[in-house]
Amino acid sequence: MRKQTLETLRFDNTYARLPESFYAKQNPTPFTSPPYFIHANRSAIELIDLDHGECSRPEFAALFGGSMLAPGMDPLAMLYSGHQFGVYVPQLGDGRAILLGEVRNERGQKWDLHLKGAGMTPFSRDGDGRAVLRSTIREYLCCEAMDALGIPTTRALCLVGSDDKIYREQTEPGAMLVRMAPSHVRFGTFEVFYYRKQYENLKVLADFVIGQHFAAIHVAADKYARFFHEVVERTAKLIARWQAVGWAHGVLNTDNMSILGLTLDYGPYGFMDAYDAGFICNHSDHNGRYAFNQQPFIGLWNLSCLAQALLPLVAKEELKSALDHYTPLYEGEYAALMRAKLGLTQQRPEDEVLIQGLLQLMQDSHADYTIVFRELAAFSSAPGAVNGRLREHFINGEMFDHWAAQYAERLRSEESRDEERLTRMNRTNPAIVLRNYLAQQAIDKAHRKDFTEIDRLYRLLQDPFTDRPEMSGYTASPPNWGKHLSVSCSS
Repeated sequence: MRKQTLETLRFDNTYARLPESFYAKQNPTPFTSPPYFIHANRSAIELIDLDHGECSRPEFAALFGGSMLAPGMDPLAMLYSGHQFGVYVPQLGDGRAILLGEVRNERGQKWDLHLKGAGMTPFSRDGDGRAVLRSTIREYLCCEAMDALGIPTTRALCLVGSDDKIYREQTEPGAMLVRMAPSHVRFGTFEVFYYRKQYENLKVLADFVIGQHFAAIHVAADKYARFFHEVVERTAKLIARWQAVGWAHGVLNTDNMSILGLTLDYGPYGFMDAYDAGFICNHSDHNGRYAFNQQPFIGLWNLSCLAQALLPLVAKEELKSALDHYTPLYEGEYAALMRAKLGLTQQRPEDEVLIQGLLQLMQDSHADYTIVFRELAAFSSAPGAVNGRLREHFINGEMFDHWAAQYAERLRSEESRDEERLTRMNRTNPAIVLRNYLAQQAIDKAHRKDFTEIDRLYRLLQDPFTDRPEMSGYTASPPNWGKHLSVSCSS
């Protein structure tokens, strides 16, 4: 593979060739102080065939810090609307992000480069168009953590910092993040044209997205119906993966839902520490609309909003048929993932009782979700085995013993071999996730211009399933100060 330099990297912007009503042309607004390089993601850089050595050049921070443009870039802010906390907002759009353009690699894959924190746009409303260092670090690290866990997500190319001060709840240093995805089109991108009764634009958008990303159905007579079926399936499986790993998004508005079924817009997210089915990671979510256990329902609700927007293109009956598939798709995917987390190889009617029984024990004991599943891999299914280390996580030892006896019997009935199962489960249950307190430690150091913790977490999170010495101190439950960190939409 031929590596590209900043000069040879070829940009285009097919979205800019859509009608002008889809966006507002807008260049990034540079920081008032010179941008500086913080970190670059080697894995993402390889996706666009860029030589990693280019990151050390001043031009790299300038290009991805909003101070210069490359040939072929055609920057714009994308228009969309959306349902926010259940209420339709007629116009949203990229208020602090700008689509710089797209790069195609040698394999023919297209990657949109989206600069977050790039300054005000016509869609900024009352915002300043900036991002703070805190929020960009959280998104940068979590994109890569999710990808390593096998969860569809936008990616993060790099972080660029500035000495400019941005005010949120307090004054913080500013930064820019370059995120990557095959597309940044959202459910809300379709909604804006439906509610404006611009049905021709709706059709243009659907044709564009299908042609770019669903080529197999592009010439089908029922392509719009099949497109929606595909979005339903991707969304159901995405949210099942979130639930299995114990992750909450925090702001599942329709403008934060990717049409490609990617995890999009990392704000007040959270990996659960102590298991709590009603976990709310966003302190602004006072009614718990986006609580952990509400995410599967909200996925369906958001898809219903998208179905409404597609009514000019697809018959109501076909849209309803696709929506009817959501729950069985989600439940099937979630059950399969949880069986894998338990090391089970067979599907049986009693699976749900076994899975929910363990989750209830964890809920009652405030047991750590990630740690319990990781240690479950070492469970001994031998008759009479005590499994004392695992038992210590549960307040009611007798209740755990009852569940453990059922689990051991199930494993024996499958003729499961403990050593082989341990290896298999350790490839499914991560040893490390990006807990909020770990991200906060990296943020605190970065505020002192010490970026070593960002790099350390980046490296650890790229291989979350392999125990190694450098993980020491990164796999534990949070200390007291890190158990109730306040995370809001500005995060």
